[in-house]
Amino acid sequence: MSTESLQHTPLHALHLELGARMVPFAGYDMPVQYPLGVMKEHLHSREQAGLFDVSHMGQIRLTGANAAKALEALVPVDIIDLPVGMQRYAMFTNPQGGILDDLMVANLGDDQLFLVVNAACKDQDLAHLRAHLGDQCTVEPLFEQRALLALQGPAAVTVLARLAPGVATMTFMQFAAVSIDGSDCYVSRSGYTGEDGFEISVPAERAEALARRLLAEPEVAAIGLGARDSLRLEAGLCLYGHDMNSETTPIEASLLWAISKARRSDGARAGGFPGAEVIFAQQRDGIARKRVGLLPQERTPVREGAEVVDAEGKVVGSVCSGGFGPTLGAPVAMAYVDIAHSVLDSDLWAVVRGKRVAVKVSKMPFVVQRYYRG
Repeated sequence: MSTESLQHTPLHALHLELGARMVPFAGYDMPVQYPLGVMKEHLHSREQAGLFDVSHMGQIRLTGANAAKALEALVPVDIIDLPVGMQRYAMFTNPQGGILDDLMVANLGDDQLFLVVNAACKDQDLAHLRAHLGDQCTVEPLFEQRALLALQGPAAVTVLARLAPGVATMTFMQFAAVSIDGSDCYVSRSGYTGEDGFEISVPAERAEALARRLLAEPEVAAIGLGARDSLRLEAGLCLYGHDMNSETTPIEASLLWAISKARRSDGARAGGFPGAEVIFAQQRDGIARKRVGLLPQERTPVREGAEVVDAEGKVVGSVCSGGFGPTLGAPVAMAYVDIAHSVLDSDLWAVVRGKRVAVKVSKMPFVVQRYYRG
């Protein structure tokens, strides 16, 4: 895709002003890093507060008395009983139990739900929602109207509370309409780094002013996609299209925790979502492969696509995400491996440029998550 045909977020000019190195991502021209560099940006987010432009993500509002019930038919998640002012992680599934996308769903009250979907999937997600929900509720894309900023790190609450004191009392996954510096925002205490922090939906025309206001705080630095990826990898979080896709079920992706108890085979509203019987059968009978964490036993980074082999050299899996973990000071990876090799501390090898690199199956997250639960 040529640079001319890439879309721009409302912060594009600011990224250029800040000296960002821009790359194509999900159809957008996005900052992969700033002059600080990926390593320092990553560590700054762990130690202070990082500001990320995630406006390429898709924001969608569902409105109507039947919105929750209608959406629940598309996801293995309890939407009907989602409290007002809370959000929940969800997945769109297909009839084979595969994951079409993962998303966040918040209950705004007044029969309104607020969704954030992945950038690369947002057009197909919108079509999916309209095809299945269009006659039951209003499906309103906010792609052009609103930007999305993520303020992540231990100092995020201190910084944002200077502008909006009420956010200090929010806990992990709470969601609220908040006025910040004169802008009507939606704020969730959540993020994609494993750190405490907030995601802030702001009107597009107010996004640059808010970003500048936050960047003026001494704890805040602008952070690019490079550090966003290394942070989420250390936190053991999936990236759609890499660690899960339409060929991967939630059970294989080690996302059973994300299937609400009410929607499981023995739950109050069991099934009723696409692929439910496939997923329930896997839960009951087992699976052939699953997503696991890998810790390389030497300094060589293990990247996506690398084959994973056993002691005899037989291929038993493939790396889906990998790189260097600056907080750990060591490489980390995630892979899909045969179930027999998925046991914690199993010794395996990744093939990197024809050379075998010893890896050990590890629990995730690799770095302790620090969400604020009150």
